Amino acid sequence: MKTLTFTICLTWCVTSLFAQSLLNIPHQGGNKKAAVSERIGLTEVTIHYDRPGVKGREGKVWGQLVHVGFENPGFGSSKSAPWRAGANENTTIEFSSDVKIEGQPLAKGKYGFFIAYGPEESTLIFSKNSSSWGHYFYDEKEDALRVKVKPVALDTSVEWLKYEFLNETDNSATIGLEWEKLMIPFKVEVNVVEEQLASIRKELRSEKGFMWESWNHAAMYCIEHNTNLNEALLWTDTATGPNFGGEKSFGAWSTKAQVLSKLGQEAKAAEIMKKALPFGSVNDIHQYGRQLLAQKKSKEALEIFKMNHDHHPNEYTTLMGLTRGYSGAGDYKNALKFATQALAAAPGADAKKQLQQHIAKLKEGKDIN
Repeated sequence: MKTLTFTICLTWCVTSLFAQSLLNIPHQGGNKKAAVSERIGLTEVTIHYDRPGVKGREGKVWGQLVHVGFENPGFGSSKSAPWRAGANENTTIEFSSDVKIEGQPLAKGKYGFFIAYGPEESTLIFSKNSSSWGHYFYDEKEDALRVKVKPVALDTSVEWLKYEFLNETDNSATIGLEWEKLMIPFKVEVNVVEEQLASIRKELRSEKGFMWESWNHAAMYCIEHNTNLNEALLWTDTATGPNFGGEKSFGAWSTKAQVLSKLGQEAKAAEIMKKALPFGSVNDIHQYGRQLLAQKKSKEALEIFKMNHDHHPNEYTTLMGLTRGYSGAGDYKNALKFATQALAAAPGADAKKQLQQHIAKLKEGKDIN
């Protein structure tokens, strides 16, 4: 009976292949061709597979239609093959950069995807051979990676086998193979920071590298992620240099100061900010003052707010700066004085409401920052 079944299957495969070489027609047997793709960080993950249906065979899928472990498929060179993780042709999975599967490293590339199913533990197999038909030519010597995972029971039945991306984060996702009342999940992780840095370096060599903003943006990424700071400092040298217009940008110079501060070079950072201040707008200087307050540098912040007010007296922003600056220094009397002046210059109802709340706190001797 097994020989007869295999002969029928082989005849169908050959007939199907011949028909499809002539015409673009669907697979026989009702299985659906499918592909799913998603980006994890900057890594494109793409799965191509064929979707078998349950078709009334509930309770006969896992352990029967999908055999346990390895079996002799009765055709081809393989004598011990796992399930092809779908129907018909090879299921393939492709990664555009290096990844980790369940914590194990896997190089970028396209792989044949197989599963040695077990009800308690299944083995996922990523094969360097992604072009053979089904599992008939599976060879364990071509394995790039094997990892073990636990199948998960589902509450509702999935008629057509599918792959789904779940639990996404900035640098990971779980891919779940779902069919009938079972899911086989596996976690894919990427090094999103290293990928981003590689992408930045590439882009800086393109036409984007002829704008100071690009070099500044690259350095800001490193500040935000506290990474690659020495190279970021070189990028700020280009951003503040004379070639692309950034030498008179407050943003470019302040970014350089932030990199130096991250590197522990506070004195140099302070000197750089002295260069930046003449190029700053009212709001630039105000935000720098607030940054200093956040760093618990209240004395330095007050000096910045005073300088901003000297250059732009009696403006709402600079009056608010002095309010915050004196409050941060614990001088609530002067803070209240400038808050009252700012209230008269407030640009709208929301600003007035917030100032009234600040004034109430200052009267109670409380810092508004």
